[in-house]
Amino acid sequence: MAGRVEGKVAFITGAARGQGRSHAVRLAQEGADIIAIDVCRRITSESAIPPATPDELAETADLVKGLNRRIVTAEVDVRDFDAVKAVVDGAVEQLGRLDIIVANAGIGNGGQTLDHTSEADWDDMIGVNLSGVWKTVKAGVPHLLAGGRGGSIILTSSVGGLKPYPHTGHYIAAKHGVIGLMRTFAVELGQHSIRVNAVCPTNVNTPLFMNEGTMKLFRPDLPHPGPDDMAVAAQFMHVLPVGWVEPEDVSNAVLFLASDESRYVTGLPVTVDAGSMLK
Repeated sequence: MAGRVEGKVAFITGAARGQGRSHAVRLAQEGADIIAIDVCRRITSESAIPPATPDELAETADLVKGLNRRIVTAEVDVRDFDAVKAVVDGAVEQLGRLDIIVANAGIGNGGQTLDHTSEADWDDMIGVNLSGVWKTVKAGVPHLLAGGRGGSIILTSSVGGLKPYPHTGHYIAAKHGVIGLMRTFAVELGQHSIRVNAVCPTNVNTPLFMNEGTMKLFRPDLPHPGPDDMAVAAQFMHVLPVGWVEPEDVSNAVLFLASDESRYVTGLPVTVDAGSMLK
């Protein structure tokens, strides 16, 4: 069925690459125009993961335009509410409406136990992965209310928002907090026919997972582990025989939650986890 979000406008954070880009493309394939933001620079000095770049955000824009959909992009830090609000306000004025919010922007790093996590690393993680989600929704909700058509808000949490893992405690805390945001927004906004849900992926084949630091976390027994080495260990997390899922698998869940097919689904953590929550 084509056109599942035809004529709607979606605001997506962290859209330069990875899951955010995949969500933008998938929603555009089904008829949505896109507001796409990404910080496009390094957030924390303690992460070895290369940041997204302006060129990658431009590539996302080209992919959406190639689908004959409109897109507005900006380089914005989700921790800066005034900047996020200014972009959303301007983009809605240009595109005419807002129907969908996908608060996807996030960072990932780890390796330390909580008692050895630095305050700077903690503050960056909570600032982006929790406060940034709240500020994203806060910036977009007035436009959903003004439209009077209801809407759908999808927050990116994680299986790490539903159960703990060692050596990533600040990430776990933030993603658990996202579930609390989701449930509270769902209760507060339901009277306006605004639905709020969360996607909770397991490992996803993006730069936030496919990097040297993560591979060493999974295979500390090897001096230079690669994806094949990590897959052996990562598969133990799941019931299905895979070590990770693809961004498109998460995007399909986002599309369902954004569409009218889920018109009575709200307050739900939707796992895309290959059965991780069964273990």
